[in-house]
Amino acid sequence: MNTLAEAPTPTERSEQDIIRALHDTVSASRLSLFLQCRLKFYFRYVLKLQKPKTPSLHLGSTVHAVLKAWNKARWLQQPLTLKEVHATYLNAWADTTEGPVEWEPGEEEADKTTGWRLCDTYLREHHVSAEIKPDAVEVSIEADLREHGLPRLIGILDLVQQGHIIDYKTTSSTPHAEKVAHSTEIQISSYAVLYRHNTGRNENGVQLHHLVKLKNPKVVITQLPAMTAAQQTRLFRQMEAYLKGLQRRDFIPSPGMHCSSCEFFNECRQWH
Repeated sequence: MNTLAEAPTPTERSEQDIIRALHDTVSASRLSLFLQCRLKFYFRYVLKLQKPKTPSLHLGSTVHAVLKAWNKARWLQQPLTLKEVHATYLNAWADTTEGPVEWEPGEEEADKTTGWRLCDTYLREHHVSAEIKPDAVEVSIEADLREHGLPRLIGILDLVQQGHIIDYKTTSSTPHAEKVAHSTEIQISSYAVLYRHNTGRNENGVQLHHLVKLKNPKVVITQLPAMTAAQQTRLFRQMEAYLKGLQRRDFIPSPGMHCSSCEFFNECRQWH
């Protein structure tokens, strides 16, 4: 018989509930973070520690909001003018619902200009035809993978056009195609699984549209083929490792070069 002393505390029960929910569903971002550093995953998704939004993340999310609005207008066949796009950018930049941003003196105005130049460059160079109606824009979808003994996969596709899955990224350096294909494999394989489960057909490929924050902004598009059977198997094995790690509460640190920019650096140093 359980005694009062043996009963879990409310905090422990809450953590159990959170881990159970994480066991039931997984996204590409959660899976990638878990495999990169399980302690960082614990801080972000289990303890849910809140950190200020970084300038880089704010710039990226603002650019993403503009491209989302532009693509939704195309889907409605009511394309936006450049003036309307700029107004959308200013509103998105001013949005602080996700919390304040820690700016260095003079940094905000410089980043604000950079972000708009990225949007302007992308739209003026017509990297996606304004006349072609998208198949889907910013769509939340899921795939039930219980038949494989795996959790429900969830995700949001930025853009699907003519059977191609398109994902937007902002970066400060020119991407290398082979390295990008490797570093984003979990994400693009997850998107392919989601697309196939919801359409009943294979994607025509994946395009990664990198908006590069240089003195003269540029757009680099990495074309990737449809997911192979080997890539799907690789993804499913990674998801199995995720489940086993959650079951064991295997939340250990993975020190490396990525630690220099980790928002949980101080918390990690105190881990024992």
